[in-house]
Amino acid sequence: MELWPIGNCQASALIDSEARLIWGCLPRIDGDPAFCALLNNDDFADEEAQGFWSIDLENCVSVEQAYVRNTPVLRTRKTDSNGSAIDIFDFCPRRAQRGRIYRPTAFARIVRPVSGSPRIKVKLRPLSSWGKERPKLSFGSNHIRYPLAAMNMRLSTDAPIGHISVENSFRVERNLHFFFGPDESFVGPLGETVSKMMTDTIYSWQRWVRTLAIPAEWQQEVIRSAITLKLCQHEDSGAIVAAMTTSIPEHADSGRNWDYRYCWIRDAYYTVEALNRIGALDVLESYLEYLRNIVDNATDGHIQPLYGVLGHAELNETEAEHLPGYRGMGPVRVGNQAYDQTQHDAYGQIVLSSAQAFWDHRLLRMSGEEDFEALELVGELAWEVYDKPDAGLWELRTREHVHTYSAVMCWAACDRLANVANMLGLEERAQHWARRAATMKDMILKQAWNENSEALSATFEGDDRDASLLQLLDLRFLDANDPKFRSTLTTLEEALRRGNHMLRYAAEDDFGMPQTAFNVCTFWLIEALHLSGRETEARHLFEEMLARRTAAGLLSEDIDPATGELWGNYPQTYSLVGIINCAVLLSRPWSELR
Repeated sequence: MELWPIGNCQASALIDSEARLIWGCLPRIDGDPAFCALLNNDDFADEEAQGFWSIDLENCVSVEQAYVRNTPVLRTRKTDSNGSAIDIFDFCPRRAQRGRIYRPTAFARIVRPVSGSPRIKVKLRPLSSWGKERPKLSFGSNHIRYPLAAMNMRLSTDAPIGHISVENSFRVERNLHFFFGPDESFVGPLGETVSKMMTDTIYSWQRWVRTLAIPAEWQQEVIRSAITLKLCQHEDSGAIVAAMTTSIPEHADSGRNWDYRYCWIRDAYYTVEALNRIGALDVLESYLEYLRNIVDNATDGHIQPLYGVLGHAELNETEAEHLPGYRGMGPVRVGNQAYDQTQHDAYGQIVLSSAQAFWDHRLLRMSGEEDFEALELVGELAWEVYDKPDAGLWELRTREHVHTYSAVMCWAACDRLANVANMLGLEERAQHWARRAATMKDMILKQAWNENSEALSATFEGDDRDASLLQLLDLRFLDANDPKFRSTLTTLEEALRRGNHMLRYAAEDDFGMPQTAFNVCTFWLIEALHLSGRETEARHLFEEMLARRTAAGLLSEDIDPATGELWGNYPQTYSLVGIINCAVLLSRPWSELR
């Protein structure tokens, strides 16, 4: 299914290839999906279908879609059998206003006649309480009220309200404007105001893109990834969600259906690292504010793997029984029980995400000794647990091991604390953390190295293959020329590579044998190939991954190595991070192209 994200860093939605709004949550990205057709398995031709907002052109024969350049504003052109055509513009308003960013929980649509005498039918059918309830509508002269459990909403429009209320078709002879937002009177002339909202939204995003330091090659791919990563930040708190959706399975009928609309410390770390590489400093600043609140509220420095977008700690997992799931492949899960797992890598990601703030003079608020002291509590826990079992970064639910990746992330926490202490002139603390980092590194290499396979194992004293070991380069734990890394890379490729794609692991887990490749692991492989001198191969694999993107230029979490079909939650931050990182790494310099 081709899906196009729109949003404003408060509200977000997914538009399908027929310009139907089929996914959108209220009052924010982790809320109740008023538009839930993505998981409702409905036939849109069925008059009882619910959970969507469509603008259908009668006798439509073609649909073309594209974003307005360097924005998440989507234009859909529909043409009928007589050559009559309309343009539909979809966006969530965003603009600077009185020293703040105006980003309401609202979805705006503009329909413009292009040629002929087009006729449309508008169906606005939100649901409430995870598909359980249809709202009881009430009508005004130019609006329809939708009392939903999450928040009361109102459609304000200059289209014929009578035709919309009974879903009649009607001619489009002028521009039509639709604003679906909070249940309050619309201020100002609707058509003029909504049109200006779109103009301002386009300007806001294009101005933001101008600040990015993008690579010379693959510019459009990087820009689209960066815009979408920014859409995954809940700007009010600074949290960065792993994906916009819940419960899209990793492969058909897998049961691997998870709710990704929360802030994983790990995923957010990778996101800010990628955006830092292209200069998106505003995302880092907002996330650091979120992170400082998490650290302040942590009991004795303990960090969960994930939190809610407002920083709430409990994310109890339930199932939405009224929604059958993507293509009928339930369950639909709400919440994520991984929040109460033990995942030691989070300590490293907290420190790694925070470290830049001690050096970067562009920041409005640089970090100092007080922040360092707070991070030392995190470092103490990293030191205590680095050689203890955890669920690992893949969040196994029924088993624990001492995972090499988690141990190396704990090492990174102590190693970077030593660097920060040096910068602050705290010589004794720098030596303290450097000694601990050295001890940890020696222990990790001793416990993870397997003499028989001549490779690092994913678990201590084991012989397990896991693509996360490719990250030892990015974390600066090993160098690409290190014999241990080179032999590990060879072993990982033999075990996990499937053509142009990389599995996370190839061992049976809680749900059986994995069937799809994890896209970010393929990008990790590309980075490792490049750093190991296999430049031509790295570029080839990168181009292959870019060819797998959706029409919107994006990727989900997983891919079937045999068919190339995308699976998993979408758009997935990990995968977009991979696009940016590899483009920056592989691109020729600007000086060679000018």
